[in-house]
Amino acid sequence: MSEIKLVAEARTEFGKGAARRVRRAGKIPAVLYGHGSDPLHVTLPGHETMMALKHSNALFSIELDGKAQLAITKDVQREPVRNVIEHVDLLIVKKGEKVAVDVPVVVTGESAPGTIHLVDLQTLAVEAEATHLPESIEVSIEGLEAGSQILAGDVVLPKGATLTADAELLVVSVTEPQAEATEDEAAEAAEEAPAEAAAE
Repeated sequence: MSEIKLVAEARTEFGKGAARRVRRAGKIPAVLYGHGSDPLHVTLPGHETMMALKHSNALFSIELDGKAQLAITKDVQREPVRNVIEHVDLLIVKKGEKVAVDVPVVVTGESAPGTIHLVDLQTLAVEAEATHLPESIEVSIEGLEAGSQILAGDVVLPKGATLTADAELLVVSVTEPQAEATEDEAAEAAEEAPAEAAAE
């Protein structure tokens, strides 16, 4: 996806009180670091940042004092009860540079009739160009029979991405649903029920 432009403002006040004031003003405190530069403490526009962070591994163009820096999200701190964004850590990146990221796994297709699939790994650790980070990785289970397993090394990665996770990690497995009771047990229970009713 194309870079998302956000206009930042330099932050001069620090501490919890200052951060609360920033959030009350509809902005989000953030820090921009990387490439040997001193960390830049900034505020970002609240609504636009919140919408942008819905995209996994989004590439930002952060404009500060008329200069733009490319950056990706490294950490988002949220208030656990209301799920409000409290702080964002942004890593400065350059075009052509490779960075390590976790990419969400999206399962596509339907496994064989009578089977279910279990997702064992929600994200895959990969390395990719900072300006072409995958938003998700599709894993197809189309037609797979019970007992099938897809390991990290089996996943077809987007162009330019290389796997940094262990290739032997289990990503998705296909299995038969575990019945709560066998047919014989269900039949026995049905036979006992009328007998109990008659005894009453």
